[in-house]
Amino acid sequence: MALSEFVPGPAAAPDAGRHADAEPHGHGLTALTIGAIGVVFGDIGTSPLYAFHEALGQASSKGGLTFEDILGVESLALWALILIVTVKYVLFLMRADNDGEGGVLALLALARRGAVGQAGLGLLTLGALGAALFYGDAVITPSLSVLSAVEGLQTLPGIGRAFTPDGILAISLVILVGLFAVQSRGTAAMSRMFGPVCIVWFFAIGGIGAMHIADGPGILAALLPWHAAKFVATHGVLGLFVLGAVFLTVTGAEALTADMGHFGKRPIRLAWLVLVFPALILNYLGQGAFAMHTLAQDIAAHRAFVNLDWFFITIPVAVRLPMVVLATLATIIASQAVITGAFSLTHQAIQLGLLPRLTVTQTSAGHAGQIYIGSINWLVLAGVVALALGFRTSSSMAAAYGIAVTGTMVVTCCLAFVVIRRRWGWSLPLSLAVIVPFISIDLMFFGANILRVVEGGWVPLSIAAGVMVLIWTWMRGRRIIAATEAEGAIPMDAMAAALTKRPPTRVEGIAIYLTANSEVTPHALLHNIKHNHVLHAHNYITTVRTLPKPYCDPAERLVITPIDANFSRIEMRYGFMERPVLRDDLIRAGAEIPTPERASFFIGRNNYAVSGASGMPIWQDFLFLTMHRNAADSTAWFNIPPNRVIELGAQYAI
Repeated sequence: MALSEFVPGPAAAPDAGRHADAEPHGHGLTALTIGAIGVVFGDIGTSPLYAFHEALGQASSKGGLTFEDILGVESLALWALILIVTVKYVLFLMRADNDGEGGVLALLALARRGAVGQAGLGLLTLGALGAALFYGDAVITPSLSVLSAVEGLQTLPGIGRAFTPDGILAISLVILVGLFAVQSRGTAAMSRMFGPVCIVWFFAIGGIGAMHIADGPGILAALLPWHAAKFVATHGVLGLFVLGAVFLTVTGAEALTADMGHFGKRPIRLAWLVLVFPALILNYLGQGAFAMHTLAQDIAAHRAFVNLDWFFITIPVAVRLPMVVLATLATIIASQAVITGAFSLTHQAIQLGLLPRLTVTQTSAGHAGQIYIGSINWLVLAGVVALALGFRTSSSMAAAYGIAVTGTMVVTCCLAFVVIRRRWGWSLPLSLAVIVPFISIDLMFFGANILRVVEGGWVPLSIAAGVMVLIWTWMRGRRIIAATEAEGAIPMDAMAAALTKRPPTRVEGIAIYLTANSEVTPHALLHNIKHNHVLHAHNYITTVRTLPKPYCDPAERLVITPIDANFSRIEMRYGFMERPVLRDDLIRAGAEIPTPERASFFIGRNNYAVSGASGMPIWQDFLFLTMHRNAADSTAWFNIPPNRVIELGAQYAI
């Protein structure tokens, strides 16, 4: 998952939909394809660094590795790429887009259209779970990827022994801390190199793999799927552990749908089918062939087979150091995509009401999608550093990786089922016929990864559980507040009628009262009349609504409904990918509003205290209040000039 800062081309207008053209051609197609290679496939493109090594390590953990075992592991890896990435994501799930946008929360917004009651709540919980699991992935990806690349230094002839595990860890931490430290400055300049660097990377790994297929040409039989099926069927529990490790080959596949809005379907599919998929297949075949060749030599010399760092060992000595550098750059790119994906996902979650408002910094005047969320940046960095210090090597960390991704894939499949059933209108038998095979594969991999919970799989599950508690607390607390504030609330129509009969002193100007529910009188309006005893000439009861689609047509941004001669309701509409710029949008869209640039914005800023009668446990009350107090204020979130804002509020017990 990434942001529009990686998309080449001119800056988008603030109100324009920023997702890429679904059917670009010529130079536009080429530019978007190059961008997709750098951003979309950074994660899955670096999986050869560790995936085959980990899978073969599991297969040989009990000794007695055979040629057929290597063939089975190789076949599992190749068919995981074919079935999960090519068939499931490229050919099917990329069709389930929300006005061009993809990803778990985009699917959630699409699936929830028209869903009410328990069905809507269930879908919201499912989407929240998918989002929570992503944060576990966001913490693991940078540490595992960078560590696995830097560990290549240990394979350098002559000087490899000088790089101790502690030295490798120190170098990795310096790179990771530096990467997170530059996030606040924006990464637009650096991102221009992502595509070219990754193109070189894929050509390099594909070429190196092709060079070694001749070492064991029998590895080509792995393209026959029954070798994969036979391995799982004949190896019992060990086969499941290997299956869990094999899943590392497809981590990052979810980025194909998450980045659709920025690159379009055609560039992503073209990049995968023409370059990325062939390069990965060739590299895995090369690693497998070299492993078979090594096993043959060990048998001939009566030596025990040792699981090596197959990726770097297959690289010719003369170019191994440059490949370590290139691998490090590729893993930095993969990490960058995950970090910015965390920013993007957090912004979507805030817009959908799953998390409190956080301070969002715009890092580019030209691209609205280039954002930085400091609290998320430093929390993810803390998790990355803790993970690296705790596990210390990529091999020990690999067990923690698959659970978060497989869980997200299961959630995605469930949401896709709702979309094709409700939105596409497919029959139940046809919907099940399509989804059941995909979700069966996902559940098989998820079950295989669950077996490795003790080895490290508990880490992403713990992160996801923590995020789910935050989401659950925030949503539940907001419902309680809404119910509390609704008690004794005065209907806005009744208030307007009362003020018409007994009008207070009138003053010139425009008052815009922000409220979550325009049907009842905003507290800020009540306090203004009570304390100031005045009513403006023009008064607008204004709500901001997040639509279940990524972008709102500027022509549909503002809807005005008159109440009487003194009051009107305004509904400002935004997509879940957009940032509100309230006053500017009122100026652009508010032809019926006189001089909105001079308006005064009245915002209710209430305080809340803990009450044992709130319906939440005390610890959850305190957690909610902590989140509420640290949330960004409405002035900053809606991008309203501070000198146009008046805050009025009250205190409530929750």
